[in-house]
Amino acid sequence: MRRVYLDHNATTPLRAEARVAMIAAMDVCGNPSSVHAEGRAAKAMVEKARGQVARAFGAEGGDVVFVSSATEAAALACAGRDLLGAEIEHDAVAAWIDPCLKVNAEGRVTVGDPARTALQLANSETGVIQDLPQGLAVVDATQAFGKLPVAFNWLGCGMALVSAHKLGGPKGVGALVMPRGTDLHAQLKGGGQEMGRRAGTENVIGIAGFGAAAEAAARDLDAGIWAGVEKIRNILEFAIADAARETIFVGKGAKRLPNTSCFATPGWKGETQVMQMDLAGFAISAGSACSSGKVRASRVLRAMGHSEETAASAIRVSLGPETTEEDVSRFVEAWLKTYRRFRERAA
Repeated sequence: MRRVYLDHNATTPLRAEARVAMIAAMDVCGNPSSVHAEGRAAKAMVEKARGQVARAFGAEGGDVVFVSSATEAAALACAGRDLLGAEIEHDAVAAWIDPCLKVNAEGRVTVGDPARTALQLANSETGVIQDLPQGLAVVDATQAFGKLPVAFNWLGCGMALVSAHKLGGPKGVGALVMPRGTDLHAQLKGGGQEMGRRAGTENVIGIAGFGAAAEAAARDLDAGIWAGVEKIRNILEFAIADAARETIFVGKGAKRLPNTSCFATPGWKGETQVMQMDLAGFAISAGSACSSGKVRASRVLRAMGHSEETAASAIRVSLGPETTEEDVSRFVEAWLKTYRRFRERAA
């Protein structure tokens, strides 16, 4: 049985370009902080990747600070600040905010004080895209980077979070992006690496992969590859909506990521669907990967006004550039087969 991976918002397959860059970095033994030739070679790889990420994210002239993940970037950006936010934020940001901002039925957030607000550009569960006001303190661009035409330099925010493994890079490396010269207090103190913002020897191999993946993702975006992904996503949703009329497509009326479909069949537990699809050869999820294994209804959907039953019944299917129409057709066939069994038992 050929498995089909439909969980790209959790993590993406490693791009060939990232793999090549990482293998090359493995052969460089120097510490980037060392001044000898070997150290300078490692430092050059880090700086090349810094430039690649900056260009792909439209952050030329800004500072790109490499960290271990978008979660660490969130901590670095948010710690010690009195920030406002909404219940739909990813756990990495939600841990640092007062979730008092209102969310409407389409998943859009009302922002009153941008300078005190942390806000995601796109939601990992629903794919809903926010219209970001200028002057936001922190923007979580993790899901949007590489899928949407976005440039840090025109976001007009204080800081932005991005992650390598959401766009074909390796796991275990992310970045915090900010205007050059921004005052930032390091949370990890020690050797003063990353312009004094984040101590610890840089993960040269991961950073090299991040840079190559970001560059490749930018090329794909310019080539319009995500328009094809969106077309396939829409085929999936039409087929399911036609056969399962009670199924709710979350955020369907809002702007969404081109690859993301979140839908719920009330009464049919999301965790059950994930297990059934896994046995049928398909990798999907019941929400953010960081919340997997926690038997609870999606707080994102509850914040949007959905019932506990609906929120507990949601699944997320997230496609990638390599997803084919045949992959989606096979998934729909398998999902509808299990859906009919669910309806028979519920009758």
